[in-house]
Amino acid sequence: MSYNRSISVSHDDVVVKPERGNMLQSISPRSHGSKGHPLPQDSEENRGSIGQSSTSVVDQVRSPADDAGVTSSSTICPAPVCRQFWKAGSYNDELSSKSQRPNGKNYLHVHPMFLHSNATSHKWAFGAVAELLDNAVDEIQNGATFVIVDKTTNPRDGTTALLIQDDGGGMDPQAMRNCMGFGFSDKKSDSAIGRYGNGFKTSTMRLGADVIVFSRHSKNQTLTQSIGLLSYTYLTRTGHDRIVVPILDYEFKVSAGEFKPLQDREHFISSLSILLEWSPFSTEAELLQQFDDVGPHGTKVIIYNMWLNSDAKLELDFDSVAEDILIEGSIKKTGSKIVNDHIASRFSYSLRVYLSILYLRIPETFKIILRGKVVEHHNVADDLMHPQYILYKPHAAGSGEAVVVTTIGFLKEAPKVNLHGFCVYHKNRLIMPFWQVINYSSSRGRGVVGVLEANFVEPTHNKQDFEKTVLLQKLENRLKEMTVEYWSCHCVLIGYQVNKKPRLQIPQNAQSAGRQAISPPPGFKAVFPQGNLTSLPRVSAEPVLLEKRKEHPDSVASAASKRKVGNDGFTVPGPDRVEQFIRGSASQSQDSETVKLMEKNKKLREKCLDHKVRSQNLEIKAMNIRSEIENAKSEYERLMGELQALGMVKGEHRRNVNA
Repeated sequence: MSYNRSISVSHDDVVVKPERGNMLQSISPRSHGSKGHPLPQDSEENRGSIGQSSTSVVDQVRSPADDAGVTSSSTICPAPVCRQFWKAGSYNDELSSKSQRPNGKNYLHVHPMFLHSNATSHKWAFGAVAELLDNAVDEIQNGATFVIVDKTTNPRDGTTALLIQDDGGGMDPQAMRNCMGFGFSDKKSDSAIGRYGNGFKTSTMRLGADVIVFSRHSKNQTLTQSIGLLSYTYLTRTGHDRIVVPILDYEFKVSAGEFKPLQDREHFISSLSILLEWSPFSTEAELLQQFDDVGPHGTKVIIYNMWLNSDAKLELDFDSVAEDILIEGSIKKTGSKIVNDHIASRFSYSLRVYLSILYLRIPETFKIILRGKVVEHHNVADDLMHPQYILYKPHAAGSGEAVVVTTIGFLKEAPKVNLHGFCVYHKNRLIMPFWQVINYSSSRGRGVVGVLEANFVEPTHNKQDFEKTVLLQKLENRLKEMTVEYWSCHCVLIGYQVNKKPRLQIPQNAQSAGRQAISPPPGFKAVFPQGNLTSLPRVSAEPVLLEKRKEHPDSVASAASKRKVGNDGFTVPGPDRVEQFIRGSASQSQDSETVKLMEKNKKLREKCLDHKVRSQNLEIKAMNIRSEIENAKSEYERLMGELQALGMVKGEHRRNVNA
């Protein structure tokens, strides 16, 4: 969807003459009178503000230059002084007399430099695009069925611009002011992605220096439409010391059968003059024409004067792929073709790939249309083989008991790819794609990917990371454990060898003792009868008393000195030695039971892995059989075709013979 029409407008096409009764004379085929329902006149303190609720943040101020009679002083909308985003933060507010000194009023103004510094939270251009799509996805509850992301053209100079349009509920005049202001958000639903009321400003200013918004809203049989301009170019070139946002509001009048302005005449003329000079459209008729494809409700956003990279090229590449938008210069071919073509590698520079995984779930009735083609939704969990589902219950203070189900498995391309990590979503929105929680210095963990939705941790403002809290650290530690546990149990299924732990080293004298009868110290009964040692596990074959004798050579003598003589004339060990012997025997018995259980568990695990390997082999055989069946079908169809051809030849030959 692009606007490539050629427009030739002279300076005299639109002229404002405040002294006349009519508000403006226009070449527009529509007639827009000055009557209607004007808003109340502003007080001196709030004059020029775009709404009482946002007076302290976004202002419309008028100057003698703004009230001039000519609404469009130039046929070309100027570009910003600096076209590179990361160098556009310098600002000079001494260029104009519009800088106003403090007048003691009890409200604050926001300096235009904040627009740039606020937008630096987006290091990645696609993150800014995703913010704008979030607004459209949040409108699904208001009936939105699509969002369009496309290239368009600035009709003033023919430069490339970015179009984002949806058919959601749209914005009424007050909502438009909240959108242009800072910190205003009416998204109270738990499922809404937006929260801070800052995403529109950061995202649009990160992608381009200027943005114009067209929105139409219908409620209670009242149809309104608003046009707003947020222009960093305008503010820097005119030297404003506060953010000025011109907004035009219209309401449909049934009696007149057309839209009428809502603002008072002076306010409307001031805003219109700024829009016609600094927006891509030089007449009011062209501005209103943008609503033709919006319908009864919806929003259209056009970002122009887009930023360039260090090579003086547009950051967003619209030309390399007709149905995609790429990040200029970000394609890196560092690995094998299977790695370079994988979604985990391509999402960083291909907008189509990134948008396909941006949302964990998306209704079938809603479509994301990029460059005229629908984006196919892709669930990363569908790319996993041998998947496991692990339940994690973090202790989220104040939010009840949270439950997270993580799907973890090997990529289907493993072990040919070394890609790994977790795709972590928050309220259905991808926050961290392929988050690497473990250092893969060796092959351990390669190809392991997981998908989870973590609503108990809060994302940062740019929605590309999470706030560094204790809950996030616990989640990271648990994901590390999941990766190691899954790898250890399943790596053999894709051809890796299990790294077995080294066995406990047993002293040489203990090994020889394990093959022979062990003579107990004087006064002690034989704990290990001859012939039974070989049946015990090697780890527990070494008796505790032998270790003590080795460490304390005088332990036997000490024991002999403590012996007593019983009534039957036999020597018996002292009470301390008897108690120690009983504890040692009980401990050895428990160790033996533990070892038996571990051995049993090991056998069961080996049996389970064997079944999995057999299952995988059966799947491969089934796949081969299906392939053979397909080949047989193809061969059968080919032979049938030849048979039919032969039948036709025979019939023709027979006719020739008869003739």
